[in-house]
Amino acid sequence: MPQDISITEYLKSYTHLPLIDVRSPDEFEKGHIPQAINIPLFSNDERAHVGTVYKQQSQEEAIKLGYEYVTPKLQWFIDESLQAAPDKNIIIHCWRGGMRSHAFAQHLKDNGFNEVFVIEKGYKSYRHEALNNFEKGTLNLLGGYTGSGKTHILHKIEDLGHQVLDLEGLASHKGSAFGNIGMDKQPTTEQFENNIYWQWRQFDFSQPIWIEDESPNIGDVNIPMHLFHKMRDSELFFIEISKEERARLLVDEYALGDKEKLANGINRISKRLGNDIAKKAHQLLDEDNFYEVAILTLGYYDKYYKRGVDKREAKQIHIIPLHKIDFTNNAETLIEYTKQHV
Repeated sequence: MPQDISITEYLKSYTHLPLIDVRSPDEFEKGHIPQAINIPLFSNDERAHVGTVYKQQSQEEAIKLGYEYVTPKLQWFIDESLQAAPDKNIIIHCWRGGMRSHAFAQHLKDNGFNEVFVIEKGYKSYRHEALNNFEKGTLNLLGGYTGSGKTHILHKIEDLGHQVLDLEGLASHKGSAFGNIGMDKQPTTEQFENNIYWQWRQFDFSQPIWIEDESPNIGDVNIPMHLFHKMRDSELFFIEISKEERARLLVDEYALGDKEKLANGINRISKRLGNDIAKKAHQLLDEDNFYEVAILTLGYYDKYYKRGVDKREAKQIHIIPLHKIDFTNNAETLIEYTKQHV
């Protein structure tokens, strides 16, 4: 018989085993446990059909239809599972640890698999963990105006042996109207949340976790509410770097990108820039004067970010002047500052 395990047991002791998600491809694409492999019991259309029969006829008829869809795939299930777990030790889950996962697990057990586990309450139990478990740990919140190189600094802090949660990396977006330039397609919000928690659960909560100050959303994805509230309650280490230095960094990061995407970014903030400034920014972009485009847009972003900082309690904010864009030196300065002031 397959053995049931809780999501806590899986995360603590079983993540080394292959994890099979038997939900439909659409369910998997929307969000899944990191490391999971999708071997769907039903296709998207088959799942929809079974659901319709369940609602309009009966559970018995839905189960009967399900068997009709599944039976021709039985050998395929074994072949795919063997490819994922050649040693025949495996973990299965569906949405809530019900019929789909248990039927799949029993089929593998009946056909020579050794240890077969089923996650109790399925993917739903991981979602509960991913949305709610941010109580532990202390955050070092890194703030600074656009173009300060915060993400680069975080990477250097990580290279120096400290814990970092790179939200923009996980979101595949840099956070501004230009944030999708040079980045891969964003995950769904659900998958973003899943990926955050997968990393979060591995931190040593006796040590601080460095994280960049963000709005509630990064591009099209949202930060889990409990994590965002924790960020807002954390001390902010705000780095001050001149607008000119920051503009030069933005030129380095964006000037070789798609000019059409840069133009679209200007359009997205044109109302907040003001029509005259937006028009001027487009003219400068046409002239390849990327530096002056950066200077103009920073005028908006600096005001926007300052409004957010001004809402914080003064005692939460540490202002750290930095002379230039030097990621390694600035990371070392921040680490030393926290040692002396926290």
